[in-house]
Amino acid sequence: MYRQKQQRSMTLTVAAVAALVPLAAACGSEKADGGSGSVGAGKPLTGVQWSIDSVTVDGTTHQAPDAARVRIDDSGQAAGSTGCNTFSARADIDGERVRLSDAMFTEKACEKTPVDFETSLGRALTTGPLTTKTEGERLTLTTSDGDTVRLSKQPDAPLYGTKWTVTAPGQKDADQKDADQKDPSGQGSAHLTFDRDAKTVSGRLPCNHVNAKATVSDGHITLGAPSTTRMMCEGSLMDAEKRILRLFDGRVDYRIDQETLTLTSEDGTTVRAVADQ
Repeated sequence: MYRQKQQRSMTLTVAAVAALVPLAAACGSEKADGGSGSVGAGKPLTGVQWSIDSVTVDGTTHQAPDAARVRIDDSGQAAGSTGCNTFSARADIDGERVRLSDAMFTEKACEKTPVDFETSLGRALTTGPLTTKTEGERLTLTTSDGDTVRLSKQPDAPLYGTKWTVTAPGQKDADQKDADQKDPSGQGSAHLTFDRDAKTVSGRLPCNHVNAKATVSDGHITLGAPSTTRMMCEGSLMDAEKRILRLFDGRVDYRIDQETLTLTSEDGTTVRAVADQ
């Protein structure tokens, strides 16, 4: 999703590995209670993509890279990025407290993501239950020792100019590889981009490329008849493509929830996509 520009990875140093691994082990030893998915005065905690702004441990504040983020799903799974490494964990919410356990971190190093920030973030998130406090669109997580992680709700991605990568309907990896072999452009999975000035939508379907007129007004998009390439692909790729094409040559409702775009046609066909920035 969000990628740090011109970020160069290298082999993780021995010191960095030594710092990260104990965090996952400590986190996995925690036991958590079940709970609700809200925090504060009815403010949602789950289903929100939170940008990590900073982490303060032992009185030292580390500013987070722009790409640092975390999201807790309603299913109780947390996933995020330090701006370099990705992590996942079980998340249990009880009132205004949240506990992360069974954490797993990737182990690479990047020049623009200091190891001190990563280790401080891992320590703050995984050493025990966190007290939550919301102020508007901001969230603060506080450990029992007074260390803090400060976050803010990411704004909705813009409809125009965003590369929307289709997540549903999906296609099997094997079929996707088959499509990539037949398409020398190598553009990867299905995606759409809306152009405000040209009033068009263009992109790639699971098999073919597509272009169409697109007029946006009051939560609706009127899509013109699609113009596509004529490649034939196998199995689920063509099935998924046909479902996406049902959106065209008619009016669809659209909704953006942070990084997720949902398109729904008048006959109930639904296509979901995530912002690739």
